Amino acid sequence: MAEGEEVKNKQVLFRNYINGFPKESDMCVSTENTIRLKLPQGSNGVLVKNLVLSCDPFLLFLMRKGSNGLLSCYTPDSPITGYGVAKILDSGNPKFKKGDLVWGITGFEEYSIITDAESLFKIEHTDVPLSYYTGILGMPGITAWAGFYEVSTPKKGETVFVSAASGAVGQLVRQFAKLTGCYVVGSAGSKEKTFYFDNVGGKMLDAVILNMRKHGRIALCGQISQYNLVEPEGVKNLMHLIQGITMKGFTVFDYYNQYSKFLDILLPFIREGKIVYIEDVAEGLEKSPAAFVGLFSGRNIGKQVIVVSCE
Repeated sequence: MAEGEEVKNKQVLFRNYINGFPKESDMCVSTENTIRLKLPQGSNGVLVKNLVLSCDPFLLFLMRKGSNGLLSCYTPDSPITGYGVAKILDSGNPKFKKGDLVWGITGFEEYSIITDAESLFKIEHTDVPLSYYTGILGMPGITAWAGFYEVSTPKKGETVFVSAASGAVGQLVRQFAKLTGCYVVGSAGSKEKTFYFDNVGGKMLDAVILNMRKHGRIALCGQISQYNLVEPEGVKNLMHLIQGITMKGFTVFDYYNQYSKFLDILLPFIREGKIVYIEDVAEGLEKSPAAFVGLFSGRNIGKQVIVVSCE
């Protein structure tokens, strides 16, 4: 494509606000839009070609009317947005130049103009799959690393329980625990848990509280069991926290300033094969609605990604 050329821009559009479980019909793929492959004069943003997009459960909150406190909800008949990997085609920001690879929030479309270029991370290491920057080296990876190492700091020999342990975040926490020398368990049956990394919430969290050791720690990362409930389930076993059990919630946005430190730790593990990351790859932007909806019925195994282009 020539610089400045106007081209078709396939997009995944959000239809209207939802309640409960998302459906494929809540989104549609459109080929009606066009985009000029040149930034408007005076722009300090970037024009990108999207390569890989990330399906994440938190996008569900953006489909519901009203603020979620962190990100703005979607606008009907506009492209949905989420994390992705992209190649810069034009830049009005001094931090980036044409040809740079970046990851961050972008549109579910072939090409995007990102006005908040400061929120993007430049990809310096390309000896690993680019899709990893939507997972193990992106938002889910930092979430797992921060929740495990920074929020609760488990020690060698401690017993760790991880819910949703095959998901984008859980599969990493499980491996971090093993690398630390912790004993990782996959059920809430015995009263042995020193540390619980919670991705599920609800009845699972309630059951685990009853099975925590004295002075145990719980990191609250996600509540996927509650995302589609009109009335979220309350936790009933809080009385057991008087045994010195602590619960701490956290958000990944508090730890992006430690991204360089995170990469220094994670990249050697990946290159040496000490951490394995499982992805569920869908080819083509038109597969996005089905891939996203599948997150809530367990259709995916590992991190769900959409490959839009191979550059």
